[in-house]
Amino acid sequence: MSRHRRRVTVGVAVCALVVTVLGLAVRQHDDGPGADVRERPRSGSTDARGPSGVVTLAIGGDVHFEAGVRALLDRPRATLGPVSTVLREADVAIVNLESALATRASPTRKELESPDDRYWFRSPPAALDLLARSGVDVVSMANNHGADHGRAGLRRTLRAARDAPVAVVGVGRDAREAHRPHRVEVGATTVAVLAADASPRESADGIWAAGADSPGLATARQDPPRRLLAAVRRADRAGDLVVVYLHWGQEGARCPTDDQRRLAGALAEAGADVVVGAHAHELQGAGMLGDTYVGYGLGNLLWYHGRRPQTGVLRLRVVDGEVRHETFRPATIPAGGGQPRLLRGRARADGVARWRDLRSCTRLAPLPGEELRAPQSGPEQAGLPAYDASVRRIGPELARRMRSSHDPDRCPVPLGRLRHLTVSHVDFEGRARTGEIVVHRDHAVDVVGVFRELYDAGFPIRRMRLVSAYGGDDDRSMAADNTSGYNCRRVAGTRRWSRHAFGEAIDINPRENPYVTGTGVQPPAGRRFAEVSRAPGADTAPGVVRRDDVVTRAFERIGWSWGGVWSRPDYQHFTAP
Repeated sequence: MSRHRRRVTVGVAVCALVVTVLGLAVRQHDDGPGADVRERPRSGSTDARGPSGVVTLAIGGDVHFEAGVRALLDRPRATLGPVSTVLREADVAIVNLESALATRASPTRKELESPDDRYWFRSPPAALDLLARSGVDVVSMANNHGADHGRAGLRRTLRAARDAPVAVVGVGRDAREAHRPHRVEVGATTVAVLAADASPRESADGIWAAGADSPGLATARQDPPRRLLAAVRRADRAGDLVVVYLHWGQEGARCPTDDQRRLAGALAEAGADVVVGAHAHELQGAGMLGDTYVGYGLGNLLWYHGRRPQTGVLRLRVVDGEVRHETFRPATIPAGGGQPRLLRGRARADGVARWRDLRSCTRLAPLPGEELRAPQSGPEQAGLPAYDASVRRIGPELARRMRSSHDPDRCPVPLGRLRHLTVSHVDFEGRARTGEIVVHRDHAVDVVGVFRELYDAGFPIRRMRLVSAYGGDDDRSMAADNTSGYNCRRVAGTRRWSRHAFGEAIDINPRENPYVTGTGVQPPAGRRFAEVSRAPGADTAPGVVRRDDVVTRAFERIGWSWGGVWSRPDYQHFTAP
């Protein structure tokens, strides 16, 4: 919608935009751009739920049907679960389908990815039926799994989308079709919805980007993404309400990358009214960039595991061409994956507060009229540098360093399944430090996200060194108040392997958070902290972990449990599910 010609209401625009984004590529007819215009007589019309000029949009994150979640497709009435109510209540609802629509497995090459971290996702066409029953109107397939099964999978995707009960966007028979918006009429407003993939390339195969005469996905990896920007400008000149759904960002990050910020700015300048997306598997902040609404990340919505459980549905209310109100309905994915569960009561209020706090690192403004929250303490307010982290394999030099904490002949996990992390942390003097820790590769990205939250909140950590710096001796590491992860050792007094031996446990500030046993306190220097209150909101010393604080919430968000609630509390200890 033109900044100078706001001929459509924001609500209508948003609604249309969602439909356009998801329906953009595949639901077009052959009679030219913009031919696929469908009427959506819901709250944008006077005889629907809301008054004319008011449109609501519901947006969810990544969905797929892998592992145990696939069983939902065998149930004729199955839906996305309780969040379906939120989706159905909106005028237009959109999600991202993180898979190819292929019934037979013919995976394409992914030579640009690490051999140990390659995934191929596929869903039968019945997935679109389930999404339609859940209240979804538009589905984006422009993502790093939309072409997982090669050209044959793309052909099947296009056939399935042609007759689907939902609009599908971001994929097409050629680049023109893949970048063409899906248009939907809501009352007097035409909403144009586009989708594009800006995630890292996984293969050099041309299927990942639609060509002039070849099928593929709409992409926005180029700088600038000329095809996408041109499509946005055309829709804006037509007076449409323009919505763009992107697959972008860094996996595991809770703050947008510089690339995301640049792309959002370019799309806003081109005329996009709403820019939303997913891919990080984490929630990211949202707000206003000028008069464009930007939502950087909506996390996973329906997923096969709950290692990143925090999710929800974003609802926007658009009135007379302006996004006036934002509502976030927080939910959580069960530990074993599956349908997300809406949070209620205090948990819902906490979820909304966390969503609002994510804006602090986005450089986005609150919505007009939104009540401002008190500024939170964090690295910017404290004058600290930006958070920095890395995830690396265990190379020969590091393997030599780890000899005292890893024996390849007896330890239950080989070094190839572990990852070496370096992360920023704040020390007890308020200075930025770089620490290192080793965890299992399955949890590396999650753990990077946890320490980002601790850094942003200014939670102090005494030191972070590998346990091998203490000869693999857990007692020496605790006595040094060292925050640590992997250590190939047994549970004290037993022959059972500790969870630390699998890279699935982390100890935080052992002195301030001791292990209280029936016979004593470990480390001994932690005795004065053994009886301190760890109730929510308790006035505690720096570095102390308590219930419902930034540390326990950060680990809870990735599905880890806290030893502080055990009958013999281990306040320092956090364990993977």
